[in-house]
Amino acid sequence: MKNEEHKQDFLFEKINYKILLIGIGVIALGFILMSGGGSDDPNVFNESVFDFRRIRLAPTTVLIGFGITIFAILKNPKKDQ
Repeated sequence: MKNEEHKQDFLFEKINYKILLIGIGVIALGFILMSGGGSDDPNVFNESVFDFRRIRLAPTTVLIGFGITIFAILKNPKKDQ
């Protein structure tokens, strides 16, 4: 048997991992924007639950983050060259 040198190939290129980390960061930012707005007293209703940030901005940010991660998975840098 020969001593063959096996080169370990990664599934993605370096740019794919960078874009993937950016997408995960955007998703985390969306969930951070969604947090809060609760009330310590269950008998008191807090209107900040229905704020623009929690109803529109945060879910849109999460969906954009998912779009970025899907783009990172589907991007083929070998095809771009």
